[in-house]
Amino acid sequence: MAGDESIVTIDGPAGSGKTTVARNVAQRLGFRFLDTGAMYRAAALAALDRGVSLDPLDAAGAVSALRAADLSLAEDGAVTLGGASVEDRIRGPEVTRAVSAVAAVPEVRRQLTELQRRFAARAHPGLVAEGRDMATVVFPCASHRFYLDASVAERARRRVEELRQHGGEAPGIEAMIALIRARDEKDAGREAAPLCIGRGVRVIDTTALALDEVVERILAELGARQ
Repeated sequence: MAGDESIVTIDGPAGSGKTTVARNVAQRLGFRFLDTGAMYRAAALAALDRGVSLDPLDAAGAVSALRAADLSLAEDGAVTLGGASVEDRIRGPEVTRAVSAVAAVPEVRRQLTELQRRFAARAHPGLVAEGRDMATVVFPCASHRFYLDASVAERARRRVEELRQHGGEAPGIEAMIALIRARDEKDAGREAAPLCIGRGVRVIDTTALALDEVVERILAELGARQ
């Protein structure tokens, strides 16, 4: 069966560069951009704002918090809670620590997957979607599917730099390495839509590549497949 040529998926673990790469690929193609990581961060923020227990996880509370928060996507793909932008709140360390637990709740994933597919249905002329299960669960029919990876040390360096650029407190590299390894283990080990490389997905190791080089590789491959 022919794949969907209008959707490009870019999956990968934390710090692999997938969000920046996906945003730039979308701009170059004139496609819409979908940051699903921001959606799960917003769901975690909603749980934190309502005081939902995360250790141990109150899964029902996380689902209830998500429903009450009215998470939605603006036309440009920006995530809102109750109609208000939360971009300045979802990148902090508290949300980072909480997001894996909330993202592992099957009903949370089901609700957000539905939102993601609805957004894709109205994304013209096409969509670039980044996340952890775009190629395997949300858009398995996409013709163009990529998985970005990098060494743990490089991913930690990028995440620390990102936090500092957003004006937040950043742990040292060794502490960030430990956090990323724990996140990887949780994401790969969860029952609902675990982080993995789907069959037929093109893997790109970004460790030694500048992000604009990764963008060019993806665009070149898309052009070769047209």
